Amino acid sequence: MNSERIKREVKRRGLGLRLALAGRIHQFPEIWALHRFFDAFAIDALIDVGANQGQYALTARKDCGFTGHIFSFEPNPDIFAIVAREAAKDPKWHVHNIALSDFDGESEFHIMAAHQFSSLKKPSDHLDPIFADRNKVERTVQMQCRRLDGMIKDLLGQYGLSRPFLKMDTQGHDRAVCEGAGDALSLMLGVQTELAVRPQYEGATEYRAMIGWLEERGFIPNAFFANNKGHFPALVEMDGIFLRADLAGEGAISA
Repeated sequence: MNSERIKREVKRRGLGLRLALAGRIHQFPEIWALHRFFDAFAIDALIDVGANQGQYALTARKDCGFTGHIFSFEPNPDIFAIVAREAAKDPKWHVHNIALSDFDGESEFHIMAAHQFSSLKKPSDHLDPIFADRNKVERTVQMQCRRLDGMIKDLLGQYGLSRPFLKMDTQGHDRAVCEGAGDALSLMLGVQTELAVRPQYEGATEYRAMIGWLEERGFIPNAFFANNKGHFPALVEMDGIFLRADLAGEGAISA
């Protein structure tokens, strides 16, 4: 085993131990996959769509070793205040209280009983029982929506960034975010999306359709992970990481 593989294995085991001690061992496969992806493809910009309280950005920093710029988008005004306080501690973390979608304008944003389920989309009429009490509309607010293709050059250009990764967790709205990226989607070296095995929102794209849609646009699967421990025994959602196909032979690290 060469020295680089030894260093990587020590780092991998150290991360696993730290997550286990924190009661987060179920997150290890996804965090390690992101760590390898960010490092192997020299990602310098993380587009964090659906930031909630900043959990993903904090994980990227503290667990994945990501040192580039983070651009977080969180529509919920109450939750935005929380992520803004976290971002204020980090000069490379930039936050925006808007929703990304496939149009520029205003729309109703539905704030659910459990804030992490809030979405531009309404809950499905066929919710899983485990979500029924949490994924119900408590109030709506008017929210400014933007297309990513109208913002991406300014976001990246002001800091001289060129290797972005798009992460989405928008509760049934991920495909609209991708469509709003337009041609700028091809700038992304990788994409992470929530894949609905059993859609919980009206009009949400089913997982097979989303995988096919991304493949048609030049992205191939890199890794899949059960979301929220999988909700045994029947899977509800997955997180999928996709790589731009033209990069598949570049920068890869052996297992």
